[in-house]
Amino acid sequence: MNQKWSDKAPATTLEVPEGLPSPASGLTFLQIAREGLGLQKTQNGGGLTPPPAPQNSPYHRYGSRVPASERENSFFDGIDVSLAGIATLANGDTGFLRKGLAEIAGDVDNAVRQYSVEKPAAVAPFLARGLKATRTLIEQVRTSSLPEPGRSDVIFELTAKEQQFEKALATAFNISLQAAVAAPAAGPGGRGGPAPTFTIAVPDQAFRVEARVYNQNAEPLKVEDVGLTASDGKNWSIHAESQAKREVGPGKEEKWPFSVTVPADAALTRPYFSRPDEEQPYYDISDDRYRGLPLAPYPLAAHARFEYQGVTFGVAQYVQTNERVPGIGTLQNPLLVAPAISVSISPSAGAVPIGSSDFAFTATVHSNVKGPAQGTIRLQLPAGWRSKPADAKFSFARDGEDQTVAFSIQPGAVKPEPYTITAVAEYKGHSYTEGYRMTGYPGVRPYPLYKPATYRAVGVDVKTAPGLHIGFLPGTGDDVPQALTNLGQNVRILAGSDLTHGDLQSYDAIILGVRAYAVRGDLKAANGRLLDYVRNGGVVIVQYNLQGFDNNYGPYPFSLGSNPQKVVDENAPVTLIDPSSPVFAWPNRITAADFRGWVEERGHGFMATWDSHYTPLVETHDPDQDPQKGG
Repeated sequence: MNQKWSDKAPATTLEVPEGLPSPASGLTFLQIAREGLGLQKTQNGGGLTPPPAPQNSPYHRYGSRVPASERENSFFDGIDVSLAGIATLANGDTGFLRKGLAEIAGDVDNAVRQYSVEKPAAVAPFLARGLKATRTLIEQVRTSSLPEPGRSDVIFELTAKEQQFEKALATAFNISLQAAVAAPAAGPGGRGGPAPTFTIAVPDQAFRVEARVYNQNAEPLKVEDVGLTASDGKNWSIHAESQAKREVGPGKEEKWPFSVTVPADAALTRPYFSRPDEEQPYYDISDDRYRGLPLAPYPLAAHARFEYQGVTFGVAQYVQTNERVPGIGTLQNPLLVAPAISVSISPSAGAVPIGSSDFAFTATVHSNVKGPAQGTIRLQLPAGWRSKPADAKFSFARDGEDQTVAFSIQPGAVKPEPYTITAVAEYKGHSYTEGYRMTGYPGVRPYPLYKPATYRAVGVDVKTAPGLHIGFLPGTGDDVPQALTNLGQNVRILAGSDLTHGDLQSYDAIILGVRAYAVRGDLKAANGRLLDYVRNGGVVIVQYNLQGFDNNYGPYPFSLGSNPQKVVDENAPVTLIDPSSPVFAWPNRITAADFRGWVEERGHGFMATWDSHYTPLVETHDPDQDPQKGG
């Protein structure tokens, strides 16, 4: 911001008191943050949760558009964050605006003073007056002569306040709106809980939804409207099955049943952004309405509007489903819309050696049809290629079932280039060429991630040593076993018991999966047996690991250091330090050309130091980076 270079650490402008306690939770803000980090399911796996203690995090402000001192007490020093401050966004005659904001602020102050945990509804009259005043002021600003820029900013802020007032009113009245797919009449619940329902609807499906409003307040609740809305804007058939109710009595619950039919052209529940491959550095947007949202909305929502002291306010909720999960209980998650049939391929890619007579993969068909469904699956193949079977029938008795078909591919003349095979499932005149898997886990709402049902076969000019017996110990997950199988190798997946008392000498080589030392305590415990296997002539290949491996688990000392290096330029040249090494000569001659066309990065976790017994064979580096040897 100040356009000045400095070689000194910036001064502290503000200290963020992370060690302060949060009264509602009984934890410090730092403890809350660390517990949240501990729920991370991918990398790091959380960190130490510290005991309560003073803890400040220094912050330096590089520039400010408002006058501010060098030492601040808050990020908002010099910024008017009061309701009255909204008027500073506008120019011109703002007298009416300031007066209206003062009136709204008075209602807020009264609500704060009168609030009681035991009787939250006592603040409802002040919230209703504040909501009415806010709406009146929004209309006055819209019809005023306030110039742009400024007028739209004021309307934006006041609209946010309107939404906050509505939410506060619903909270004060403790209104409960629940909407869920109606369970079959004979469906039993679990220990008095809701009965299980289907979780995924398909185009053209008809079902029922039941909305419930529970008035936990001591006064009657006037109901203006209860209904359902589809987010995709398509022509859903939604009909109320009973006469509208205009009031919910104190401590009472009322129900609104609806019959729903999903249109044939309903939008599937899927992300509104996608990219064709990993090389495209940006996402394509399929619907600009959702730009800025984490995901496209779920397909169906219930809304209810209520009237109190001359103002209306509303609440809304996505229509839910009920799923019985063993060991957890009944989970409620939003209804999804997915295709009647989906298809996926496993694995999704593989090497095909030149001269191969056949290779194999499987295609799995999944049904969301509510009842029996029959169809056919086949493959779209490159010219001159054939499959066994040429096609296969699938048959399902109910939704949620899978059927897997094994295909053996007889390729034509294979060249060193990629080929694409697509699985096509045919059902009731429709073709389906993609599948999905559900993301999320208990506590996180599920959302489908779609992937084309394609197999990428890459022709490679490769030779393999015959008759090898290879053991593979999985780490956090990779496709190396399948890749080796595609090359005609005999691969066996190892269990922890194989490491502790299995016959390791029966393997020509043992490969450890990515990050195995980070996630396999049994590997660390049995590391001595692996080293004995190596001393007796065995071969162990350790794939990518980080600091969990940095404990001299190898036969000689080494260190990755506190900050293991990466080479991220996928086009960085790779130099063969010793081209004459047997590793590069048999059974295939490896040259620098074999590293062309790699996707993503050159390498992670390069060692900082190593014993002289180790011999690095390759070197690469990013621009302005020291040479990184090994790999």
